Amino acid sequence: MAEVVKMPKLSDTMVEGVVAEWHKKVGDKVETGDLLAEIETDKATMEFESFQEGVLLHIGVEKGKAAEVDAILAILGEEGEDISEILEKAAAEKADANEEEKEVKEAPKEDEKPKVEEQKSKPTPAPTKTVTKSTPVNYPSASQDNGRVIASPLAKKLAEERNINLKLVRGTGEGGRIVKRDIDNFTGGTSFSGVESYRDEPVSQMRKVIAQRLGESKFTAPHFYLTISIDMDNAIAARKSINAQIAPEKISFNDLVIKACAEALKEHPQVNAGWHGDFIRFNDHVHIGVAVAVPEGLLVPVIRFADGKTLTQIGGEVKELAGKAKDKKLQPEDWAGNTFTISNLGMFGIEEFTAIINPPDACILAVGGIQQTPVVKNGQIVPGNVMKVTLSCDHRVVDGAVGSAFLNTVKNYLENPVVLLGRNSI
Repeated sequence: MAEVVKMPKLSDTMVEGVVAEWHKKVGDKVETGDLLAEIETDKATMEFESFQEGVLLHIGVEKGKAAEVDAILAILGEEGEDISEILEKAAAEKADANEEEKEVKEAPKEDEKPKVEEQKSKPTPAPTKTVTKSTPVNYPSASQDNGRVIASPLAKKLAEERNINLKLVRGTGEGGRIVKRDIDNFTGGTSFSGVESYRDEPVSQMRKVIAQRLGESKFTAPHFYLTISIDMDNAIAARKSINAQIAPEKISFNDLVIKACAEALKEHPQVNAGWHGDFIRFNDHVHIGVAVAVPEGLLVPVIRFADGKTLTQIGGEVKELAGKAKDKKLQPEDWAGNTFTISNLGMFGIEEFTAIINPPDACILAVGGIQQTPVVKNGQIVPGNVMKVTLSCDHRVVDGAVGSAFLNTVKNYLENPVVLLGRNSI
């Protein structure tokens, strides 16, 4: 008997998936555990193995196309088996669902008059296309009154001296009158042909979820922001010494920031928390999400139990997870469970910025680059290395005093790395 293979829900935020690749074609024999397809979710491209066996009778979603979770992905059965009834039933259910959705949308709300005309929804953009059209932009010649060119006496004199035909000059004065600046700026041309072009790209699953989640966060959580400057001279010296003599692998400034935040979160559990509607969850464990830029958006793999890991362990995990993120090989366990998030744009030359909270976290730390700037030390102005960080806080969970205390603890660890490194081995 034919069995339907449905579009799986491969992440907690997935509402639809895109088939990136089919590894079987209609007519192929499929065994349990065979790689059936690769499915692009909002976070990664994941391999999907078949839980059924049989002959692949129907492919419900072509390569590159999207379908909602639980839609027909494929149908397996015996060779030559009739599946028309299954397809007809699925089509009828989809039509009923669309009709119900339409009725809900069209139903007028209480105390609201029905709209005269329903606004049509915009169609989903077609696959990437580029449209180019040539649009001549013609500069009109001087305004004329019954064939007479309107120009100031000085403009006429200059045009005569420079042998310029006033009929070819565009007037910028009142009513199109040619004035001195028009003669001075005249280059001899009468028109310019420009080209208008644009490119439409369908929104990826990742970008859809980023838009949804960050929109909900920004407009639901009451954000406030705290910025502090950190003297990084000692951190620079410590990193240089560690990389030169001790660590088997190079560590980055971002690794130092992650470690400092992990230790600070243990001291300030109110920041290591999250809003859950009816309750606030204060986490005893420290799982730090590290924002990683990928071509289609942003992924946040998680360093678990970061407070108990050494700098080299943190650095190794960050490199591994960043590589998996860019290759779309992250698994659900790689991105779930963060209790705090760090977003670092310092390597892109950004001095300071604010970040949107990554739900359900109560806070996210935005890290800028280290800037060489004059600072005052011991009453003297000397060269210094300063890094600015900004903590975005959900005011439902974290108050200003709590956020400030956390930031000052992070600052203390980074300005005195010997204290930080004394907590655990390198």
